[in-house]
Amino acid sequence: MEKATFGAGCFWGVEELFRKVDGVTDTAVGYMGGKTENPTYEEVCTDRTGHAEVVQVNYDPAVVSYDDLLRLFWKNHNPTTLNRQGPDMGTQYRSAIFYHTDEQRQIAEKSKQEWDASGAFQDPIVTEIVPAATFYRAEEYHQRYLQKRGQSSCGI
Repeated sequence: MEKATFGAGCFWGVEELFRKVDGVTDTAVGYMGGKTENPTYEEVCTDRTGHAEVVQVNYDPAVVSYDDLLRLFWKNHNPTTLNRQGPDMGTQYRSAIFYHTDEQRQIAEKSKQEWDASGAFQDPIVTEIVPAATFYRAEEYHQRYLQKRGQSSCGI
């Protein structure tokens, strides 16, 4: 099993997206990349902790590749808007890839260059690619939020 962590706006829809992928064995929503230890949702929403809302994905690379996960990441949010996804604004909604290994970093950087050059987006990609930091699991009511409510997306 391997781990991948992505920030692509509100984590509810992003989790649901990755949760349905064959080869993904578990997902969890949480916070990463900030300065506050054990942040709460309310603190992260102030846009003062520096954390991004993220989805941590555990996956079987024999079934789904990191490239496949990246492809889903690029196709399902706008990586050209700085600190914003749709109506959600703030650094907590930034587009980010938190890599866990040097191999992931290399694959993510190559993928970003390819998508940037592809013409798929009108504006340049602003997604940050940074080392994974401490993952703070979000409160339980956020886990599988859409599934618990019988929804399949929240507009990502």
